[in-house]
Amino acid sequence: MYWPIGAPRIYAASDNRIPKDGALESGDGANTQQPGNFDHVSAVGTTDEAGGSGTEKVERTRSGDGGEQDDEKSNHFKQPLENGLNWGGPQAPSGGVSGSIVGLRVSRNGLMFATISTTVLTIWQTRPTAVLASVVRSQHSLRTYGHNTSLLLRPDSAIFVVQTSLGYLITYSLATDPKSRVYVPHLESSHNSGSRHRSASGSHSHGTGERAIWGAGEDSGVREVSVRFKMVIKVDAGIVRALALDDELVVATEKPAAVQCIRWTPDSNGNQTSTELLSRMSWMSKKVTILEMIHDRPMNLSTWITSDGRAYAVQRLSGASQDANTPKKLFKGYCFHNPESEGECATRAAINARFSLIAIGCKNGSIFVYTVRDYAGNIPLSYKLKPIVSLPSSGRINSLSYSPDGYCLFAGFEKGWITWSVYGKPGGASFSSDRHISESNGEEWLNGIREASWLGGGSEILLVAQNDDRLWVLEMARSAVAGCFSAANISRSLLQTNSGFMVYRGYDQPDLTTISAESSLWHHVQIPHAYLVDQWPIRQAVISPDGRYVAVAGRRGLAHYSVNSGRWKTFVSENMENEFVVRGGMCWYQHILIAAVESGDRCELRLYSRELSLDNSLLLYTEKLPSPVVLTALSGGDSLLVYTYDNILYHYIITAASKAVKLVQVGQIAFHGIVRAPARVRAVNWILPDEHLQDGDPSQDVAVASVIFLVDGKLVLLQPSTTNGGDLKYDMRVISHNVEYYALMRDQYSQGGSLKRNEQPPSPGAESSIDDVHQGNRLRDSLWVFDGNGVRVWIDVRDIVRSGPAEPVKDIPPSVLVPADFYPLSILLNKGVVLGIEPDLVQRRDINYAYFKFSLRTHLFLPHLLRYHLSQYNHLAALQLSYHYQDLLYFPHALEVLLHDILDEEADKPASPETALLPGVLSFLSSFPQYLDILVQCTRKTEMRSWRTLFAYLPPPEELFEESLQRGLLKTAGGYLLILHTFQELGSSSPQLVRLLSRAKEEEDWELCKELARFLTALDDTGTTLREALELVELRGSQEDLTTDNFIFQTARLDIPRQSGNGNGLGLGIASGEDGNSTRSGSRSPTSVGEASEESGGAQEFFPPLDRR
Repeated sequence: MYWPIGAPRIYAASDNRIPKDGALESGDGANTQQPGNFDHVSAVGTTDEAGGSGTEKVERTRSGDGGEQDDEKSNHFKQPLENGLNWGGPQAPSGGVSGSIVGLRVSRNGLMFATISTTVLTIWQTRPTAVLASVVRSQHSLRTYGHNTSLLLRPDSAIFVVQTSLGYLITYSLATDPKSRVYVPHLESSHNSGSRHRSASGSHSHGTGERAIWGAGEDSGVREVSVRFKMVIKVDAGIVRALALDDELVVATEKPAAVQCIRWTPDSNGNQTSTELLSRMSWMSKKVTILEMIHDRPMNLSTWITSDGRAYAVQRLSGASQDANTPKKLFKGYCFHNPESEGECATRAAINARFSLIAIGCKNGSIFVYTVRDYAGNIPLSYKLKPIVSLPSSGRINSLSYSPDGYCLFAGFEKGWITWSVYGKPGGASFSSDRHISESNGEEWLNGIREASWLGGGSEILLVAQNDDRLWVLEMARSAVAGCFSAANISRSLLQTNSGFMVYRGYDQPDLTTISAESSLWHHVQIPHAYLVDQWPIRQAVISPDGRYVAVAGRRGLAHYSVNSGRWKTFVSENMENEFVVRGGMCWYQHILIAAVESGDRCELRLYSRELSLDNSLLLYTEKLPSPVVLTALSGGDSLLVYTYDNILYHYIITAASKAVKLVQVGQIAFHGIVRAPARVRAVNWILPDEHLQDGDPSQDVAVASVIFLVDGKLVLLQPSTTNGGDLKYDMRVISHNVEYYALMRDQYSQGGSLKRNEQPPSPGAESSIDDVHQGNRLRDSLWVFDGNGVRVWIDVRDIVRSGPAEPVKDIPPSVLVPADFYPLSILLNKGVVLGIEPDLVQRRDINYAYFKFSLRTHLFLPHLLRYHLSQYNHLAALQLSYHYQDLLYFPHALEVLLHDILDEEADKPASPETALLPGVLSFLSSFPQYLDILVQCTRKTEMRSWRTLFAYLPPPEELFEESLQRGLLKTAGGYLLILHTFQELGSSSPQLVRLLSRAKEEEDWELCKELARFLTALDDTGTTLREALELVELRGSQEDLTTDNFIFQTARLDIPRQSGNGNGLGLGIASGEDGNSTRSGSRSPTSVGEASEESGGAQEFFPPLDRR
């Protein structure tokens, strides 16, 4: 759901504006060390594995006489440092204030981040991107403690910890003043240019002129910070890896191998350190050290990687025993990754709390993804990922991280990078770049990654290249489904960018335009500057089912946009905008926006009209809720489902009385004991029986509805039943695993079709957004699921419901797999295709930078569904499905793809007469008038060895030739001439050839005449056969006329084609190759009009540019 877009922005710290006498160096207490200035805190006494006793010591070195330094003598501030944004193209590393970056950490709130080189700590602000402070370590400090190797950041951003090469931890404290700014912009003549735009009602909001110069999220300006050296920590056992948590610093030591916890402040007993040896952890293998540690706060889970390549899921134990005779147990854990080979040894890890996943990067470049089902060690393997290139081309994994919403996995390698969707669909990658070009342009971000972190809620990713002092900020486009799971967002393909969004506009276009890759099909919209300055990043976006309106919500407030008029509406007052935050999703009901908001301690559903100004006094309706909302969803024509954190699903009916609109609660369902973690629910829908939907009481919907939940990656069906006592209960069944999103087509139909219950006056100019093809369409009740590999389709979701709640999962009806080698965005049901996009990296020699763009991709789903029906011997269902798509221009192409796929399979692996599917497919195709054309086109695009398999179930080619002539399909009949010749049933003076040439002459189809002439010339390069045929159809004069210009083909005289190796160069657009096979390599399937027209010669081609791979 994430794709890189555009070229990255580049930043680098520079000291060009720092005066020589203004650079102060930090000694980090090294120049003031005295023997009496160390506090020695002994850890718990331990015994090493060799049997000797050892006591680990933590030394804190304070500056001066034990007090913290209070001035700039030990602190080096460079405020402000020049923002190194290079407009003229990348520059070579300058080796300035920071040198090559070796470490990167981003704060929890994303407002700042820090980098280190071997000698410098630099603190940055995210928006606007600028250096806030820089600490340069003195030469004495470097000799005493060693150079910087790693950086830690306490989650609250108050303490920075630098790990050094000599085993020290140097800590710095950070203080900020929320009111103080480094830069105070002033515009002499602004004319209120930064104020908000005038709203539709004509009112005007306040604004200041200096706002005009700020970009998205830059309303706070460049803040002033103070960095102070705090202390130096040394662990005698040697530091291998450290981890900064909220309450403590976790340090993995080497000799002995242990884990030491150092509290930021002493506990109530005055204790500040605790230690546990790895050898005493019964759940860990022996004689190992910890190489990597990461922690995820939402899951309260850590992942440790040890020197033997294993990975452990670890939790911190609270209330450890204080008995001196009993060793303390600080941690409990479980090994979930046990390598079977050297290449599978773990090196990197990433935790996805949103989907309960742990990704493990291995030495061979592969990534193992595990599902965390509980905290008792039930962590099975979910799937494996492999880079698109070999290990020598990619190098080892240096960085592994999930996007904040969990939908994207970024892997940085030594020689490039790649992204995957949460369940394994490849996204953007740099491995396709030309390394020579990127090196000459200094674009190191394409050639290898050292560190990477996400910014802006996933709208950007911050990259640090190998041996580079620059920061590369790459913008990401993502599907709006990632932030707001909505049926409309899936059906309408809404993409969010860093400062706007894109809407696909091809739904109502002609068939061939819809499936084209034209960039004009995307409608690009910029979010108003006045809203972005204050509320960046945009967290949610939702489009209306008819595609006419889009609403966005950032840190606070919301704004909405009309696609038709191009007009935005923002709140007329900043106080109103900042009064609430959208949390729980949004959805459109015609021209009414329904938003789940939190304002203070109040949780509400608010209804805004697009026709009115955004003003709290003009709210249509407000519904108060007892707890925060997890998500909202429209179901049916007028039902609103609201799922809350108290594990209750509320059912509302949207009603209209006169000009008022309100929500009426008609039922609720409590899922206590069924859904264990409401926050893990990503989507909800329900399925009502058809008879109840038409005539039932809405208040009884909760009693008969089958509820669909998407929890993590599992699509779950809850079916109602009653106990012996008459109470309502739900039986749970898992429909599918590893689900990234799903689409229930009956919801898309109902939201675009006529309303079933209370009618709401339509918005001015509103029309149905769903094509009439839904009426009576057998796919109206279909369920579409994307699981990371392909799209799975249940043609009728009612079959799942009818299979019974008591049945096991294996009895769920089978699905139809629609493969796709791109990421599918939506299902264009009325076009018969799956729509998606794929990113492309563009490098040109006339510009000195590379950039990403993405192109549209389409894939026909009709052949796969037809094949499923035919494999079930349900020809009637296949005919009914075809009936709704027979008017599409590329419908014959879909049938050809169906025949081609089955023919290829049965030619390679012949099936028995009882199980062969090819006869049934040919019988099915004979029901359509394009039958003869489909057969010819299929033979053109398959190897000749498959022809015998095909014609084993067909009438003789002579009969098909005759039928083509009777129908007037002359070019099709020409294709059967080639088949007859291949089967050695056609001579040079064949009557079929003469009859076709005569018929083409009568209908003045001179193009076909030329093709037949080429064909005859290929049969006999002396020209005798051609002269005989022309005389028979009277297409030439007497013998003496050959010396004149009366020959009918004189204006287009043809050269004799060069023969192939076997002397069988043929006309009609097809040439034979070696061994009697087609010259085309392998077995081709019909793909696009461009490919087909180049190879078809004069054969008929009406197939659109569809990708079926």
